[in-house]
Amino acid sequence: MKVIKTTGAPAAIGPYSQAIEVGGFLFTSGQIPLDPKGGEMPSDIAEQTRRVMNNLKAVLNEAGLDFSKVVKTTVFITDLADFGVVNEVYGSFFGDNPPARSCVQVAALPKGAKIAVELIAKK
Repeated sequence: MKVIKTTGAPAAIGPYSQAIEVGGFLFTSGQIPLDPKGGEMPSDIAEQTRRVMNNLKAVLNEAGLDFSKVVKTTVFITDLADFGVVNEVYGSFFGDNPPARSCVQVAALPKGAKIAVELIAKK
């Protein structure tokens, strides 16, 4: 088991790792749209989605991976009315063969975020 940690994504805000590599897979914790440098969070759902995906990109890169290796994601949003906007931004990070995905509406996310995403990638 290997702990993955990068300054290119926000530090964990609790007792967890940004990602764990084990058995040829990478499992990330859920990323919220915090800027890793200043800790700010955009207010707009499109920008929040972009920030989350860029945070995940940094974690993937630290593990020597990219979005082409992602096999499953879980998207948590606080308002399903944002589904279309989230899909548009999220989809721009994947090619013609996006991973399997679940998307669920939740009552709340840490720090008032509108979106969080976690993923599983294959080495």
